[in-house]
Amino acid sequence: MFGESAWLRSHGRTAALLLGVLLAGLLAAAGPAAAEPSAGARIADALAASPVYVDPAYASAVPSADRTALAARIGRTRLPIKVALVPLVKGDAFDGDPQVLTDVLHERLGLRDVILVTLEPTSDGLFGAEWPDGRHQAFHAVAAVGFQGDMRDAGLAARLDRAVDLIARGDGDRVYQQATASLDGTPAPPVPQAKGGSSAGGSVLPVILGAAFAVLLCAGGVLWLVRRRRAGRRHAAPFAFPEAVFAAEEAADEAALRRRAEAEVIALGELLDDADPGRPFLREALDAYAAAGKVLDAARSTPDLVGVLVLVTQGRDAHEGREDALPLCFFDPLHGRAARRLDWRPLGRTRALHVAACRACADAVRGHRAPEVLTDVDPAGRRVPYFEVPAARSVWAATGYGAMALPGRASRDDPDALVPRVLRGTPEA
Repeated sequence: MFGESAWLRSHGRTAALLLGVLLAGLLAAAGPAAAEPSAGARIADALAASPVYVDPAYASAVPSADRTALAARIGRTRLPIKVALVPLVKGDAFDGDPQVLTDVLHERLGLRDVILVTLEPTSDGLFGAEWPDGRHQAFHAVAAVGFQGDMRDAGLAARLDRAVDLIARGDGDRVYQQATASLDGTPAPPVPQAKGGSSAGGSVLPVILGAAFAVLLCAGGVLWLVRRRRAGRRHAAPFAFPEAVFAAEEAADEAALRRRAEAEVIALGELLDDADPGRPFLREALDAYAAAGKVLDAARSTPDLVGVLVLVTQGRDAHEGREDALPLCFFDPLHGRAARRLDWRPLGRTRALHVAACRACADAVRGHRAPEVLTDVDPAGRRVPYFEVPAARSVWAATGYGAMALPGRASRDDPDALVPRVLRGTPEA
């Protein structure tokens, strides 16, 4: 009896100790993670105390004195203007989208009336959003700043001052029209970025919490929380992707897209092999098939592989006699079939484009938001929307992947249509 009691006491203490270690590990890991607010919550809390929030990445571009002056300027307008300068990069807490950032802040702030100003990474300009929408014409007032001649060489703080002044005037639509009336199609001048962006404090993005995992060690269970920081991201260039983080993912995505494109071309070929020779539009279907195979053989990038899918879709539409079918989405054909056609005027351009867009992109355009777009690399090595690559270098930019063609024009008889242009030359000149 004594031996059994001693064993229980000894092993009971050991079990209790191990249980205590495990519980302590769980509490230590879960406690800080649960207590730490999200990026949106932190920014919203700061904006509740001051109308200007500046991430450390932009501290040198908008120093403390400029922030104080900007806050005072906002106060004089008596408008619910909030400025949030945050580095936005694809894959971050806001997916690099200023619209997502402003939507999150609007919800977090809980304000019925609010005007939010932030950065637009896709054009190096400023982005404005307001609730209720359009009351102060803030979207165009903020966008106009980048096109005003006296703002060409102005610093970020000066541009923000001008944006606040234009919002207060309440005629942003007219100011934007005036500022862009004489443009020749060249993009807006870039907004000067924060200096010293290569330093650790200036380029580190908000902390990204990793996944927690449990490891059982020899004497008991200890839970370790692994927390990672994504460092070294460049915020100065539009569409600046963190190469170290996304390179493997992008390579995997491109490989999967290539396999999908290969399968689609093979399937279209088998479909056309069994087609009746007298079938209407069979010639157009065969041309699209030939163009898809040609692009696939030479494809060197995701935009080329997307082009293969577009050409296969045109081939299938021709095989089925769907001459008037809407094409795939102009902004990103991977969104799928377009839902409607619309007139869209790219920021800084004087001429509107008549394009076909999926429902989500059409809703974004209607709501004065930037649609999600497929990107490509321009001659300078920058990642930009694919349609901003010079048309002479990209058949995809020149044709909008066929989404700028009118219904019924996707035949070889139209030399400017996508299929004949591909058959005449390579995807890139």
